[in-house]
Amino acid sequence: MSPHKPKPSSTIPDAELTILKALWHGGPATVRELQLRLGNDQAYTTVQTLLTRLVDKGLVRVDRGDLAHVFVATTERDELAARQVSEVASSLLDGAVAPLVLRLVEQGRFSSEDIARFRELLAAAEKKQKRGGRS
Repeated sequence: MSPHKPKPSSTIPDAELTILKALWHGGPATVRELQLRLGNDQAYTTVQTLLTRLVDKGLVRVDRGDLAHVFVATTERDELAARQVSEVASSLLDGAVAPLVLRLVEQGRFSSEDIARFRELLAAAEKKQKRGGRS
């Protein structure tokens, strides 16, 4: 099988996201192992179909070394989140990120560490803007 690259728009339906979360949380797995992780809520063939879609999107790879194929997430949760946020900003907000960030901050609950990191990022953005760069 040739290596897959993510499609330009890699919208992830909830069912596929459930499979990705199971791989992120529990690590590489066979179809049967994933089915068990999901509590047998989905048929074996459904899990297999969802994995095939994720492989086609480049978000999962399959290792065919053993009798049972092992599926591995090829993207981290934060990486996928960043990609999807960029897609929302691009398609819905014509590239404007501020409305999205402001809305997320209004709705979120944050630790002291999160708030400190936000302050660092805002300070860096301010410095960049003062130097004539884009924020």
